[in-house]
Amino acid sequence: MKRNSPIGILAVNNLGLCVVVQLGLAFGMAGLLWPDKLMPFFEILMFPWAASRRAIRANGIAAIGLSLLLLVRRLAVHP
Repeated sequence: MKRNSPIGILAVNNLGLCVVVQLGLAFGMAGLLWPDKLMPFFEILMFPWAASRRAIRANGIAAIGLSLLLLVRRLAVHP
């Protein structure tokens, strides 16, 4: 017997969105608090351009902003 459960599908979609929000917040806060420790990663990630503390901080702020937007979307669509 097959069961079609839309509840399970919604739970998996919510889980994925929550994981993305948490990862964005974690990398955003790490970029703001420890830009020197993330410098080697950004040198690889931004290969043709030089990684600077300013670029890492801007990316951290953008990651936090994106996480907040995704959180608002999650709360608005799935109350």
